[in-house]
Amino acid sequence: MDESRTRRRLMLLGGAMFLAALAAVGAAALAVNIFERKQEARNPFYRVVELTDTTEDPAIWGKNFPLQYDDYKRTVDMTRTKYGGSDGVPRAPTAKDPRTVTAQSRLEEDPRLKTFWSGYAFAVDFREERGHAYMLEDQTFTERQEVTKQPGTCMHCHASLYVPYKKLGDGDLIKGFEKMNQMPYAEARKLVEHPVTCIDCHDPSTLQLRVTRPGFLEGIRALKANQGIQNYDVNAQATRQEMRTYVCGQCHVEYYFKGPEKRLTYPWANGIKIENILTYYTENPHKDWTHAETGAPVLKAQHPEFEMYNQGIHARSGVACADCHMPYKREGALKISDHHVQSPLLNVNRACQTCHNWTEAELTQRVYTIQDRTFELRNRAMDAVVALIGDMKAARAAGKTDADLKTAMELQRRAQFMVDFVEAENSMGFHAPEEAARILGIAMDMARQGQLAVRQADYTPNLFPSTTPTVKPTEREVTPPPPGSATGGSGANPH
Repeated sequence: MDESRTRRRLMLLGGAMFLAALAAVGAAALAVNIFERKQEARNPFYRVVELTDTTEDPAIWGKNFPLQYDDYKRTVDMTRTKYGGSDGVPRAPTAKDPRTVTAQSRLEEDPRLKTFWSGYAFAVDFREERGHAYMLEDQTFTERQEVTKQPGTCMHCHASLYVPYKKLGDGDLIKGFEKMNQMPYAEARKLVEHPVTCIDCHDPSTLQLRVTRPGFLEGIRALKANQGIQNYDVNAQATRQEMRTYVCGQCHVEYYFKGPEKRLTYPWANGIKIENILTYYTENPHKDWTHAETGAPVLKAQHPEFEMYNQGIHARSGVACADCHMPYKREGALKISDHHVQSPLLNVNRACQTCHNWTEAELTQRVYTIQDRTFELRNRAMDAVVALIGDMKAARAAGKTDADLKTAMELQRRAQFMVDFVEAENSMGFHAPEEAARILGIAMDMARQGQLAVRQADYTPNLFPSTTPTVKPTEREVTPPPPGSATGGSGANPH
């Protein structure tokens, strides 16, 4: 009996010793792992190569930042969401266009756009957007290049330009910008090699975000001056969270080519709401082309994501573009921004659920509900503008002159631009649902007033319910997040 108890005690003691040893090994392994992770966190990157202010090739940056570079390369992915992106359409390459895949044609999806842009290059070729990897290639080979002489200004938003601008301006960014604007597109194309790259958004010495596009540097200065802030220097005065929007706003904006020198200009001197922009185009007379069917001097909206985003709840809450399109993620001990820039709908978990405690299915459905409703309004507004164009075309055929149609032409110009502002903005209303609905509602009203003006020579239109700015001169367009808020990314790695 005593022997049995002794044996049992020895077995229990041995088991306890084994478990203690196992726990010690586990604790040691955990301590080593924690130490390694801390060391990783202390070294967010390894300086394999020296980066300078002339290091344009992203592959070289990728030697120091392999995780970010791997994400960046994934912008070649083509995945279509309900209202954007492209699955890719196979095509037979030609001598003029060697691409084997393109995005689907928006003109084939909606033939009304040909009437909308009659007489303009966009009526010849207009396709769904693809990722940043294709931004230079798709512009180089679009059929729009064949029907009109594009200026070098177009490079501003389609290529990595910081180094080419500097070289062209003998070290002066603005002078290089001015020189390239005046070049023919084909000549300017020879000076660039990459689509947007690391150096366009990051300082190679500090790795901090920076704005390098002259169009935005000048545009934001004009906008801030309108708000009472003179001589605004975005790279010195913007908060880090604001910079996580501004680097995207360098290109995702409305713009035009000003004067014979084709200077890229953002029409923000009066503000960035659509009424402010239309007022600017009235005060600084500009037309993109003369509509082939109506003779109206009309405007083409570009891709005003920055302007529309600023009217939405996310901007007012201090959420930056990068929070949704380049959300933070963990790679080992590192916290980095996902450089696979894409629609948040393709990354709901990290892009949306960080702030919104709902299922992916619910959040996706909320987005589609907004977009479906915007798309319905867009279609009704498009129908109204196309109907106005039809009436004006018929009036021309019946002998009516520019003088007879002056009011109708002004209403077409405004209504068409407002529809296009929502059409060209790549969120189908999601960035600012109420603003998109408001713009499309006014556009429908103006188009219908235009039809009345065609029939009534003395018709007096109501152009805007109110032209009083809703933003006070001292009020910021982008409200920064409260100190210590989740979206502020306090202490986060700048990549």
